[in-house]
Amino acid sequence: VQLQASGGGLVQAGGSLRLSCAASGSTFSAYAVGWFRQAPGKEREFVAAINWSGDSTYYPDSVKGRFTISRDNAKNTVYLQVNNLKPEDTAVYYCAARRTQRVLKISYHYDYWGQGTLVTVSS
Repeated sequence: VQLQASGGGLVQAGGSLRLSCAASGSTFSAYAVGWFRQAPGKEREFVAAINWSGDSTYYPDSVKGRFTISRDNAKNTVYLQVNNLKPEDTAVYYCAARRTQRVLKISYHYDYWGQGTLVTVSS
């Protein structure tokens, strides 16, 4: 499966963005998807995950209540709604996928990665 992340941009603190992860090349509804981010000089960080059907999600405490992951399997797309953005949310955001029914929270469990989309939050 090929993944294409989009929707990043420059936003003021407190603003919102909706990131998209569009998939092609396989039966996307069979894949779990996760979002990760990596800020300059920092390690890649998990921010959200969703199972194949969309009825199970998981977030770390750092983004819980501000980030929402969802999917539209008819459109082969997973979304990450990011609200109340903070300067520390500035990073390149990546989506990843693996053919499994589980919700995956660890980066090395994923097989496929998108190219990333940059989110910059100004104070």
